Amino acid sequence: MFGLGFAEILFIAVIAVLFLGPDKLPTALIEVAKFLRGVKKTIGTVKDSIEQEVNVADIKEEALAYKAEILKATDEIKEVTDMSAVQSSLSNLNDNFLDDFVESKDKAEAPKELSKELSKESPKESPKEEKITLEKKNV
Repeated sequence: MFGLGFAEILFIAVIAVLFLGPDKLPTALIEVAKFLRGVKKTIGTVKDSIEQEVNVADIKEEALAYKAEILKATDEIKEVTDMSAVQSSLSNLNDNFLDDFVESKDKAEAPKELSKELSKESPKESPKEEKITLEKKNV
């Protein structure tokens, strides 16, 4: 106990008997025992507190690990979302390109359609057959 051997404890007991005397020694031993019990109880409380703090540290480490996993998953979701945004942008560009293509195609076909409409409105008339008669003159 406290790194004391049997010889040291016996020496302290002899000095205590000589210093306190046989009348006060029992009450002094009771007080020392109460003091040692209090110290032991305090050491136990400190030990429990330290273990609780260690458990809190372990829980904190677990929480930080979960936080890291959640942040990683969030980043992956953002990447997927960003890819979706890129895909939607490409889709919009593709749609705009197709709209422009169809519009330019319509503009290119407009003269053809106009000429078709004009040809429908004024159908080609067949040449009229006229009879030309030549008169002979008597001279």
